[in-house]
Amino acid sequence: MSSAPQSTTPTVPLHERRRRATRLEIARAAAALFARDGVDQTTAEDIARASGVALRTFYRYFRTKQDAVAPLLLAGADRWRARLAELLDALTGGGTAGEHARSAPAHDLVEALAVSVAETMAEGDDGGPEGLEWTRSLLRAAESDEALRDVWYRVNRQSEERLAEVLEGWPGFGDDPVAHRLAAAAATDAVRLSIERWAATDAPPEGDDGPAALVDRCLRMLAAGVFSS
Repeated sequence: MSSAPQSTTPTVPLHERRRRATRLEIARAAAALFARDGVDQTTAEDIARASGVALRTFYRYFRTKQDAVAPLLLAGADRWRARLAELLDALTGGGTAGEHARSAPAHDLVEALAVSVAETMAEGDDGGPEGLEWTRSLLRAAESDEALRDVWYRVNRQSEERLAEVLEGWPGFGDDPVAHRLAAAAATDAVRLSIERWAATDAPPEGDDGPAALVDRCLRMLAAGVFSS
């Protein structure tokens, strides 16, 4: 019998990958139409037609036209958490909290959060500058559409909950049962606030006035109290 190690990384079934791809294509189509025509002037039929799916397929995935943009808003957050998990694993050596508590000071966590945000926002596709421009147009449209604002806040809530899972094993928090939840809430709001602040301006995605720079500033303002053990 072979003793070769088996991968523990779960394989996503083909049908699930196709489902995610379809949802994201619909989300891109919805965002483009909202930006071009406005939310009120865009119908679910328009989105389905633009994304090349039947209307019944659209409603299989989304309850409303505003819900359709959620996968696009979540795409960058998903990549951020994945990159953050890699950085935190490298910092702690992938071991237990007890083994690495002294080698995981608060500033390491803040740095990992800031670096992972900056790297994700510099990527291509939906998580990088193009994705940020989509987000800016959606946030501007959300100013006059309550349902779209609700989607934005729901996406941030989901991101916060998933971020808390990533931060749960950070050794600097010790045995405090709420520290990782508080840190996740603070970090998520730092990102949300920074993107909202940037979206209200005409600043480019990169540079000192871009969202990554604003996130870095917010995280360092919070660091002394929220992220210390």
